[in-house]
Amino acid sequence: MKISESTLAGAFIIEQDLHEDARGAFMEVFNAPVLERHGLGAAFVQDNCSLSRRAGVIRGLHFQRDPHAQAKLVWVVTGSIFDVIVDLRPGSRTRFKWESFILTDERPCMLYIPKGFAHGFCTLKDDTRVFYKVDSPYNPGSEAGIRWDDPDLGIPWPTVSPILSEKDARLPLLRELAGS
Repeated sequence: MKISESTLAGAFIIEQDLHEDARGAFMEVFNAPVLERHGLGAAFVQDNCSLSRRAGVIRGLHFQRDPHAQAKLVWVVTGSIFDVIVDLRPGSRTRFKWESFILTDERPCMLYIPKGFAHGFCTLKDDTRVFYKVDSPYNPGSEAGIRWDDPDLGIPWPTVSPILSEKDARLPLLRELAGS
């Protein structure tokens, strides 16, 4: 595995080694000791998988508030996504900055997202399946989010007419959260 820090401190891209031969391919998806050696020793306790039937689905930008904040390890099993993280950590030099990544099943790569970040993605292909590990179970009372089209963030999503859940369409703007 090759592990590189993103421009937002604490977030990492993890490129897996793909071993191919006449039979097909093999790769190691998760290796806790390798991640721990790089300071990414989250104790993952829950695995999640989403399936988006159509390109243009946006899920997010989601996060959980303390004390149930989550670190995530995100991987695309099938399809492709435009993945976005937003640093919400108080005192961080990159607070309220965002970064995007293209994650696809064609290039084995994962994204490690530390606690204190909002996360969301837009599917780029039909039938996209996203798998992610979290280090804290889902807690409905800690659930929060930021609207996908927040003008203060100015994220250039790859769709102008996304397919959204009713809940995601009603998420607040960042300035509404920051003022609370």
